Amino acid sequence: MTMVLIVEDNPVNRDVLGRRLERRGYTVRFAVDGLSGIESARTLQPDLVLMDIGLGAGIDGWETTRRLKANPETAAIPIIALTASAFESDRQKSIAAGCCEFETKPVDLPRLLMKMESAVRAFPARFLRSA
Repeated sequence: MTMVLIVEDNPVNRDVLGRRLERRGYTVRFAVDGLSGIESARTLQPDLVLMDIGLGAGIDGWETTRRLKANPETAAIPIIALTASAFESDRQKSIAAGCCEFETKPVDLPRLLMKMESAVRAFPARFLRSA
């Protein structure tokens, strides 16, 4: 079963997205800010991270992503940026930080699921980390 770590500071967004993914067979774990997201990714070794870019307290999603990609323990985990901003500059900044995909909120679930499945296939994180 695919494990997804959702790094999201908004409790309603966490709950709604988490329940929607669990209903589709994903194992879902949560982190409420960037620093706990880094620690959770390191300890849980999820197959995928859904990263809110506009994290309120502490470091934002871009910096969290950069730190995850800089750490050999978490560098192979694919990260999809989630943000309410649809600006092309935000998409480019997310990709530059290390995200493999970008999705706007409110989430179009079928489109997000396609991106998630593609990311997990393209970046088999558990296989790469165990090699």
